[in-house]
Amino acid sequence: QVQLVESGGGSVQPGGSLRLSCAASGFTFTNYAMTWVRQAPGEELEWVASINSGGDYTTYTASVKGRFTISRDNAKSTVSLYMNNLKSEDTAVYYCVKGWGLVPNTESQGTQVTVSS
Repeated sequence: QVQLVESGGGSVQPGGSLRLSCAASGFTFTNYAMTWVRQAPGEELEWVASINSGGDYTTYTASVKGRFTISRDNAKSTVSLYMNNLKSEDTAVYYCVKGWGLVPNTESQGTQVTVSS
């Protein structure tokens, strides 16, 4: 079955950086785009960034463009999200999603990112 395990979250001050990782298993990773989404308290899921299967195309929501970088390692079946110049509005639980979709696996725990002074 599809498993996506997120890690790397934490608490940082505004302006700080974090690197999130997602380990994928249970499907042919190289056949699928991968996506990061997030959910802030009391808010709906928000698409953050996606990367195509080959890793040569990336796209970002406007609020993170220039601050976040999505990448993947197809040899290790992992996808990462490098987050720089973090802002309080980036506080959320972050999930990785198989494909171009928005909805995390029901088993995904996500990883909490808290940006606060």
